[in-house]
Amino acid sequence: MTSLNELGAAALVARLARGEITAERLARDCLARVELREPALRAFARIEPERVLEAARALDRGGARGPLYGLPLGVKDIIDTFDLPTEYGSPIYAGHRPAADAACVALARGAGALVFGKTASTEFATHPPGPTTNPHNPAHTPGGSSSGSAAAVADRMLPLALGTQTGGSVIRPAAFCGVVGYKPSFGLLPRTGVKAISDSFDTVGVFARAVEDAALAVAALTGREALRIPASLNAPRLGVCRTPQWPAALPETRKLFDELPGRLVRAGARVEALELPAAFAPLAELHGTIWDYEIARCLADEYRRHGGRLREPLRSQLERGRTVSGEAYDAARRAAREGRRMLEDVLNGFDALVVPAAPGEAPEGLASTGDSVFNRVWTLLHAPCVNVPAGRGPSGLPLGIQVVGRIGDDARVLACAHWIELS
Repeated sequence: MTSLNELGAAALVARLARGEITAERLARDCLARVELREPALRAFARIEPERVLEAARALDRGGARGPLYGLPLGVKDIIDTFDLPTEYGSPIYAGHRPAADAACVALARGAGALVFGKTASTEFATHPPGPTTNPHNPAHTPGGSSSGSAAAVADRMLPLALGTQTGGSVIRPAAFCGVVGYKPSFGLLPRTGVKAISDSFDTVGVFARAVEDAALAVAALTGREALRIPASLNAPRLGVCRTPQWPAALPETRKLFDELPGRLVRAGARVEALELPAAFAPLAELHGTIWDYEIARCLADEYRRHGGRLREPLRSQLERGRTVSGEAYDAARRAAREGRRMLEDVLNGFDALVVPAAPGEAPEGLASTGDSVFNRVWTLLHAPCVNVPAGRGPSGLPLGIQVVGRIGDDARVLACAHWIELS
């Protein structure tokens, strides 16, 4: 008999709603997987099994039976929870207990989700890496900064987990771990109660086993039923774009994108190669200018009072950010706004773009979470992005492709990603 932790969110919601299973039974199967794998994976910053079971029993006794009823949910450790420590991946906040849930967590509980534990993060969702290993090979990074969320979902510990993205912290770990990662349009999910590191870019996202599951979760959290995947889908119009960052692509990604257009055409999509306008080329560097300026201000207190406890390379990033002039920051923000305007023109005639999600497979070693080179521009542009698993590389580790769309056009992007997932 299949353990319930093997099932995705949509299948579990249906069985829970029909009364075929209980929240407690599902929680026990997930906890059994955690007990087996957590010593090697180290996906959690905090998990309290007895608290999980008591919360599951409370749901079964008649708690909120909303659209996420009974679903175990991992919460990245930079997102506040009132009943579990939130340490932001930093020793500065060891044992810190917020007084309230972050808004996204409160909404998830209101929809019936079972907050299962806090998933490991890099320090302040930046650098250096946390302890988590890649579930496919523990000698390789799971990506970051939402490392624990991606790994826990990939390893069948959880059907859903919350993460955040400021550079590439949803899409890249999803690609490295072989799961769906959905970074919504900027601001679609509320950020209240999430440790801020960039006012311009911080975005709450979701990890899931399938696009349908991610869509279900964000539809529930936002009250937007239109985000759910429709019963029937038309073949999309897709622009395959290698982007100005293409020189960073490793051989496995180059091979994947050589083969991808033909695969999509055979499945019925209308596909064209697309090159971004020259004005997009500097946007990745401008992302760094904006983020450096903002993180130095978001973490001003931590730098001022605890600077000696901040590890590298975070400390150096904060020092670099303090040297960015207001004029350079303002100019970078103007260019970002212009890029967002141009994105609408780029997508004219297409439902979505398909671009690389990461340079290649997850790199070996745990000293780095990999390069966000293929993610930063889309984060700067506030565009919705979905990682879709796309096979394996030469070392047997997952590869992903990134589906990108117009700002605010999340329903279409999710539908395209689902179509690609099934093709």
